Amino acid sequence: MQSKILSRRDLDFLLYEWLDVEALTARPRFSDHSRETFNAAIDTAEQIATDLFAPHNKKNDQHEPHFDGQTVTIIPEVKTALDAFSAAGLMAAGQDYEFDGMQLPCVLEKAVTAYFTAANVATSAYIFLTIGNANTLLKTATPQQIARFVRPLYAGKFFGTMCLSEPQAGSSLSDISTRAEPDPVDGPDGERQYRLSGNKMWISAGEHELAGNIVHLVLAKIPGPDGRLIPGVKGISLFIVPKFLVGDDGEPGERNDVVLAGLNHKMGNRGTTNCLLNFGEGRYKPLGKAGAVGYLVGQPHQGLANMFHMMNEARIGVGLGAAVLGVTGYLHALDYARSRPQGRHPAEKDPVKPQLPIIEHTDVRRMLLAQKAYAEGAMALVLYSARLVDEQRTAPDADARAHAGRLLDFLTPITKSWPSQWCVEANSLAIQVHGGYGYTREYNVEQFYRDNRLNAIHEGTHGIHGLDLLGRKASIQEGALFKAIGGEIAATIARARAADVSVDLHANADLLEEQWQRIAGVTKTLYAAGDMNKTLANASLYLEAVGHTVVAWIWLEQALVATRALSASPSADDSNFYHGKLQASRYFFHWELPKVQQQLDLLASIDTTTLDMQDAWF
Repeated sequence: MQSKILSRRDLDFLLYEWLDVEALTARPRFSDHSRETFNAAIDTAEQIATDLFAPHNKKNDQHEPHFDGQTVTIIPEVKTALDAFSAAGLMAAGQDYEFDGMQLPCVLEKAVTAYFTAANVATSAYIFLTIGNANTLLKTATPQQIARFVRPLYAGKFFGTMCLSEPQAGSSLSDISTRAEPDPVDGPDGERQYRLSGNKMWISAGEHELAGNIVHLVLAKIPGPDGRLIPGVKGISLFIVPKFLVGDDGEPGERNDVVLAGLNHKMGNRGTTNCLLNFGEGRYKPLGKAGAVGYLVGQPHQGLANMFHMMNEARIGVGLGAAVLGVTGYLHALDYARSRPQGRHPAEKDPVKPQLPIIEHTDVRRMLLAQKAYAEGAMALVLYSARLVDEQRTAPDADARAHAGRLLDFLTPITKSWPSQWCVEANSLAIQVHGGYGYTREYNVEQFYRDNRLNAIHEGTHGIHGLDLLGRKASIQEGALFKAIGGEIAATIARARAADVSVDLHANADLLEEQWQRIAGVTKTLYAAGDMNKTLANASLYLEAVGHTVVAWIWLEQALVATRALSASPSADDSNFYHGKLQASRYFFHWELPKVQQQLDLLASIDTTTLDMQDAWF
């Protein structure tokens, strides 16, 4: 029976037929690998996700963690699943052998993690925050800090978080007020330690008893000589603040002054503890006095730059999470549509005739095709971005590494935001396919929608990423990032025009070229406005327009691969698969890409409707 977690056939298509991940095995870092080892890792992930993550997804949602004032209680299945993940060595799947890692390429690591997120996003959150935490420390921490914290994180003995937001600051990190006072007492290995005080809000996985320790990565400000905090982002530093201090033996010891003030109860991801944490409130007095003990990571006042290692990785991860929730919702809707009989064709009204499976109805096919186009397009976009990470890190040529970096920088806000918008729409359509049953908790699709809706806010809202894309990425380095992605799109267009095909990819290539040229012109128009408030007033719309065009390019890429494969007379099953790809691509070009034209018209007009709106007028 086909899995409803993910489509393995589609994953194989993206990895091996389109992204050619086998070619990475020619590089020294991945030379021990082959398609067989890649498949073994994916097989292991699929098995554990199917057996231990998916079965408690609904229970995790219905019996969310609760706090009695002392202890957080979580259903036991969560720890069983997380222990199995760690025991399989997957926490360090992308890391060096030195850390008991597998040295998998990033694109393969994301394919592996996709199964767990699709199966149970709430339980998976503990894992992926830990991986992101450890990866950040590996890039920025001292050897002593790596030994004391990173190795236990990769081993699954400790879990990790990222503590950025505060109740009064939200996404405006320049306004955080958590303080880090130098402590006259040295820490382990003579390391300078600090005492932190303040509050952090919306901290996922911030409190639990699923591992022996929780390693918080905390943004805070070191006061100046006058005792005042440096305003703005320049004053922010990054600190390791463990729940338990770690002794010379590497084991958790004394309780640190970090306490849970309360749990936030979200509409989705309900199985992940989401916390308000108090640092330095004085309930515990580590080493004899109040104040949470923390250790500086990297240099003072470089905290935001250091944390961006985790934030950028997390943005690809959020895009992946949104994409796979779109995929699993689509697969559930597809299965339901094939098995649910209801109604008859408009031309056949005889009530004696048997009812048809609802997949026979055109409007249901429309909804399924839209889901397929959104979800598989998003999945391809995320894996392409992960493949760029591998190019940036391991390409033998310096120019190729730099080019991959430019593409990745440009695509990151789109990779995070586009799936977070359109795969929620896919989940909405999955509910609609189920009809009245879709709104009930007996079926899974309503939970997928609730879980996925959070991704529009995770790791920056659409508005923030729109400002990043239009305000920075489109213009920095004299437009080098914009030109880099434009060059890739042009190369695909040229290949589509040169293809000798029975299906009409040529027309789609023309549409894509016309749209990208229009985007380039509108971008110049926006920057010529002479007022950044006007330029950026509709940045979210710009993000959506560019994102839709990028995904159209991704679909043209997939259509080219499918067309070549069909010319080789594949099996019936493969032929159906490739025709499905072509039809989804056709849908995107016929139904979705035309939406961009109206958006570009509005952007080109430098419309100030929303900018001119006054508070009092609401």
